[in-house]
Amino acid sequence: MNFVDLTTYFLFFLFGFFANKTIRRFIKRSTQWSIGIYEGKSPFVLAQPKKVNNPVLSAKNINDVEAEFVADPFMLLKDGMWYMFFEVMNKKNKKGEIALATSKDGYNWKYEKVVLKEPFHLSYPYVFSWDNEYYMVPETFQTKSVRLYKAVKFPHKWTFVNTLIEGHPFIDATVVFFNGKWWLFTTLPRNNILLLYYSESLSGEWKSHPQNPIIMGDPSISRPGGRPIIYNNRLFRFTQDGSSRYGSQVRAFEIITITPETYEEALYDLNPIIKASGSGWNKLGMHNVDVHQIEENKWIACVDGEGEYINFSLQF
Repeated sequence: MNFVDLTTYFLFFLFGFFANKTIRRFIKRSTQWSIGIYEGKSPFVLAQPKKVNNPVLSAKNINDVEAEFVADPFMLLKDGMWYMFFEVMNKKNKKGEIALATSKDGYNWKYEKVVLKEPFHLSYPYVFSWDNEYYMVPETFQTKSVRLYKAVKFPHKWTFVNTLIEGHPFIDATVVFFNGKWWLFTTLPRNNILLLYYSESLSGEWKSHPQNPIIMGDPSISRPGGRPIIYNNRLFRFTQDGSSRYGSQVRAFEIITITPETYEEALYDLNPIIKASGSGWNKLGMHNVDVHQIEENKWIACVDGEGEYINFSLQF
């Protein structure tokens, strides 16, 4: 058999091999949460700024761990610098970790590193300042408790202080100081109830509100969706809508009455503060907002959104 015959035989062999295989083109659709920046003339009317190309942070920006997605952003302004804390879902251990990004203007962000990780899942890093100290209440539902952390060296080093409440797998615990008391809003994994606790001090004894659960059986308004704000001396809370799918939009409720004995709230506006856009990086959902006033009629917010991505691959 000469060289031409060998070549012909080899080509026929290849043809027969692939003819007996099914060549299929796969179109794999996946979703991913990422983080963007919105702004507006009030904390209740927000939109993407023209000068920002959202998302400002996504999994591809994370360089110290292999990230599946980023979400749940909260930020603070300190000495002219913005600090944003958010969840990074670690692909390898399948646990959330808390990471940090910084910005000089609130619009352009630089990823720093993971600043808090535990043997259990962390997310929703609710960060705030009090008496010139910096605290964080991340979600730690696997511990069946709400845990308080304090910055030993802000913003990179955090230490556990104490447990605020325990006994259930609490989700997205959110605290606020109002009318001389601390208030804590949280939900449970089904996202259909809202629980309220109160305390005289941040690290003191927390008591269950007598009206608990203050919302029952309604996943559209039960799960906290960001930092509460005091606006015109009135307290507002943000809540994510999980009725049709996970985190489709966020709405605002005005808290009419909040005391150790009574609680009353009302939907502030029929329109959501943020919602799925139907296209792009937040096509499918938005579920967290942290809004801050930077001028008299100007507010800036870090938000998250879920987009849809398509990957092409060939399989023989």
